[in-house]
Amino acid sequence: MTAYDPCRAPVPRSGEEACEKTREKARKKARRKKIVTGHRIYSAPVTNQPLEGTVVRLVRLTPDHAEALFPSASDPEVWRWMPRARPETVDQLREWLGEMTADPTRRCFAVQRRDDGTVIGSTSMYDLDLAESRTEIGATWFDRSCWGGPYNVESKLLLFTHAFEDLRLARLALRTDNLNVRSQQALTRLGLVHEGTLRSHMRRPDGSRRDSLYYSLLSDEWPTVRERLRARITAKTTPLLA
Repeated sequence: MTAYDPCRAPVPRSGEEACEKTREKARKKARRKKIVTGHRIYSAPVTNQPLEGTVVRLVRLTPDHAEALFPSASDPEVWRWMPRARPETVDQLREWLGEMTADPTRRCFAVQRRDDGTVIGSTSMYDLDLAESRTEIGATWFDRSCWGGPYNVESKLLLFTHAFEDLRLARLALRTDNLNVRSQQALTRLGLVHEGTLRSHMRRPDGSRRDSLYYSLLSDEWPTVRERLRARITAKTTPLLA
């Protein structure tokens, strides 16, 4: 059945220009969308502009970042809670980064330290569904030398800001291993809500089964969490400037 187009009805000449503008607007909107799988519809525009913070910037991740990321990704302590096996070679990491960045439902970033441009970690949005206005945050790790500093906190501020203020999402979620108490405490301190636990949700690299704890943040909760993140960044940045 042909969709009804009110602009096909006879209109005075004075209305023709308005109808053409309406059609052009619809064509532009259609060009910005593509169907990926099932009934999901994703918006095509992906910015190559970095997300700039005070101490870090998030740049679009590519397989070429494998060499810079390998020292942290190959560290057993850094990789302890990651749900996939630790890469043993740069080529293995490059292959994984290639898979991640080829996924149209992901927005993957390398984290650069602003003062010297060093790549210190990575973080991603995945299961990005603009039709349902939601995403998940994960695949996040940082070089051990950056633990305890402002880098992870500001990365979350930048990524959450991108999700809620650029993409206008209604919801984001994070999940963590049931044994990763440190992560659970950090998410709770930020004000994310523990929604529940998926029992025996995933297989760890050692073959054991893990429960996954889900935490979420909604758009109307974002302003409060944003201020908490900013306060934590200030507190963690002050010693660096002293």
